[in-house]
Amino acid sequence: MKLFRFGLPGAEKPGVLLDEARLDVSAFGADYDEAFFESGGLARLRSWLAVHAHECPRVAEAARFGVPICRPSKLVCIGLNYRKHAEETGAAIPAEPILFFKSTTALCGPNDALMLPKGSRKTDWEVELAVVIGKTARHVSVDDALSYVAGYALHNDYSEREFQLERGGQWVKGKSCDTFAPLGPYLVTPEELAHDALELWLNVNGERLQTGDTSDMVFGVPELVSYVSQFMTLLAGDVISTGTPAGVGLGCKPPRFLRAGDVVELGIQGLGSSRQVVIPFHGD
Repeated sequence: MKLFRFGLPGAEKPGVLLDEARLDVSAFGADYDEAFFESGGLARLRSWLAVHAHECPRVAEAARFGVPICRPSKLVCIGLNYRKHAEETGAAIPAEPILFFKSTTALCGPNDALMLPKGSRKTDWEVELAVVIGKTARHVSVDDALSYVAGYALHNDYSEREFQLERGGQWVKGKSCDTFAPLGPYLVTPEELAHDALELWLNVNGERLQTGDTSDMVFGVPELVSYVSQFMTLLAGDVISTGTPAGVGLGCKPPRFLRAGDVVELGIQGLGSSRQVVIPFHGD
């Protein structure tokens, strides 16, 4: 299945893409949150659709996509997890996964604007495969790890490199700004794709800057789910973002970063694509 959420920010409704038709499944009676996944919601939704799909209203093509899951308890990211990306940054291949967090307030819809942070000079792009956890995970084995996965989504792990690398060395500051985690359009359930051989790509203003394949990961999805669960409890709906391939702005020679008016487009095979227009900071 391909799950999505649609509507105005803060008022999204659940939907399903079924045979290329966008269905409003609000009548199912549950949103895509921790309780939904933990209680076997995917299986219940499949059964419900078998009976009620023909009754579901169609979602307008112009409808806004929101984040495909309700706000998770945490968004865990993996650093330097593609060999070629580590090489372009001059970093050693990690011996163990590098973990950091993005604030859940960074989450936004896949086609929402990217707002540059106040004072930003080095905002960068990172196309990534995100893994959504389907049930509570603690100290899971690598062999069992995939049974804890509800699905996969496209994620752009935006990073303000000055905040990340030059303001105390704590990555979370450069990763957690508002709009820095566009996720979706879809949560795609595992039976629909092979997570270990997916093509990723990203364009800035029509120029292809990132092209990669998940086979270049240092640590694959089972290893990452198992590893993270050794250090923290993963709750249903939590997200693990698995790292980015080569081609980020920091790795360009000379480095290049985003400016207001730029357009970032990205995609992953089987997970759809997204598009963010860069806008200047506004607000307090």
